[in-house]
Amino acid sequence: MTAAITARMASTPEMLACFDDEALVGVALAFERALGAALTKQKVISAAAAAAIAQACDGFDAAGLGDAVAHAGTLAIPLVARLRAAVPPEHAAAVHLGATSQDVADTALVLQSGQAMRLVVRELEAIGDALAGLARRHAATPAIGRTLLQPAELVTFGMRAASWMLGIDAARARLGHEGHAALQVQLGGAVGSLAALGAAGPRVRAGVAERLGLRDAPAWHSRRDAIAGLGAALGIAIGATGKLARDISLLMQREIAEVAEPAIAGRGGSSAMPHKRNPTGCQVALSAAIRAPGLVATLLAGMPQELERGLGGWQAEGPVIGELFALAHGAMHAMRVVTEGLEVDVDAIGAHVAAAPDRDRDAAVAAAVRFVHEALVTHDAAVARRDP
Repeated sequence: MTAAITARMASTPEMLACFDDEALVGVALAFERALGAALTKQKVISAAAAAAIAQACDGFDAAGLGDAVAHAGTLAIPLVARLRAAVPPEHAAAVHLGATSQDVADTALVLQSGQAMRLVVRELEAIGDALAGLARRHAATPAIGRTLLQPAELVTFGMRAASWMLGIDAARARLGHEGHAALQVQLGGAVGSLAALGAAGPRVRAGVAERLGLRDAPAWHSRRDAIAGLGAALGIAIGATGKLARDISLLMQREIAEVAEPAIAGRGGSSAMPHKRNPTGCQVALSAAIRAPGLVATLLAGMPQELERGLGGWQAEGPVIGELFALAHGAMHAMRVVTEGLEVDVDAIGAHVAAAPDRDRDAAVAAAVRFVHEALVTHDAAVARRDP
């Protein structure tokens, strides 16, 4: 119970569902179903065998699977054994033909990641759009710039929002690039060469990729750069969200009070001091930003895989990627709520500006406005490139 509560504090039900047991078994079965269909198309197995495999996948009984997986050390062994037992004996050898356990694990991971990517991208785009709105509305609202946590020259609040927006937009673009690289099918068989399928191997792999909506690529059993790149991009996106949260929480301090998270009943209070209005959304994002670097480091540490299949390295990746996605979506969802409802106190901002040194304020504001306009051009171009 405690673990579920803790996970929900840091993430969302949608994202946690992408990596729960039901989702994992579902994508593993999708791999086996697609493999059977691709084998049939290349006339490696009969149509009857593929139909039997699909039927076994549809009626799969996962009861007790967790204990069996823990005993076997991999999901594929008990899953495939149950599928073989569920098809007519003459078709048992066709189940999982040409594949190995890591093929199931890696393809399942990228299928889950593809579902999770859509959720994360949706939140990043919403945050970027909300920040673009703030930048437009406050493009010429003078504000004190702060460097090394001390008052500096004038900027505008719109310039600050535009800078946040650029960081979020860049994180979204990087995640899209690394996600595209990572979402590729894994099918290599015992040592990655597809030897068990002979000359039909590459065509079978391409068929599996097409059916699962993944890119076709040679086996990447021992090359983990794409997974590490995806994890690093998630870490950077969490960091960019954390930057936004750090700044908003600083500006929310009572002594500054230039912005405030939206007032939401039951949120942001204190059990001991009910008068407080705490930056709870920022707290979620900053907590994620503290946890993410260690998770990314784990993926990087696992890259030196041994020969044709490593021991321990790739097995560590699934839980880490799942946790990074969970933290990312939790942080981004929290900051989407914050940015879409952010309260900006123009009077408080103006009071701090009035106390600043009397320098060439018009030139400072004009420069900040130019920054905002340039940033919005890049944001609008990114919006135009989004998938419909």
